[in-house]
Amino acid sequence: MKKLFTIPLAALFFLFTAFTLKQDTPAQKLASVDVKGLDGKIINTSAFSNGGKPIVVSFWATWCAPCKKELNEIAEVYEEWQKETGVKVIAVSIDDSRNSPKVKPYVEQQEWTYEIYLDENQDFKRAMNVNNVPHTFVLNANNEVTWQTNVYNPNGGVEAILAAVKAAMTTTTPAPENK
Repeated sequence: MKKLFTIPLAALFFLFTAFTLKQDTPAQKLASVDVKGLDGKIINTSAFSNGGKPIVVSFWATWCAPCKKELNEIAEVYEEWQKETGVKVIAVSIDDSRNSPKVKPYVEQQEWTYEIYLDENQDFKRAMNVNNVPHTFVLNANNEVTWQTNVYNPNGGVEAILAAVKAAMTTTTPAPENK
């Protein structure tokens, strides 16, 4: 009888603790790391902006078939997404310096119109706690992560990203007041 009472009580305690911790935890912000554009210019990721509109940041690699499938699916609907939400997609290749020369020809062949960056040393990947690719983040206007996934889902995954983008449009944290 004592076990019957203890188990639900422990479950309630853990749920309450998880809820309380979640409320006090600040939103994960986009990390500030230098990456390289396909033109060779270095840019800091803190400069990623979209005029108050959501941003999708997708980590990928040329050797990752699911990554390429997801980004190709997004490319097919990207223009519609932009008209509907104003979203910007940024694809970050984690190919190392040996494989990064393959990125630009692949992107040109696919005719992707979104921004592409190289994270050859994987500093940005580590800073964002990305363990495997594909790993996709949706950011709100404050560059806070509002949604993420680290799997490619051929059955509705792109639609889930769009739904997260729409939700991010309403999840901005107000700027702190100046006192």
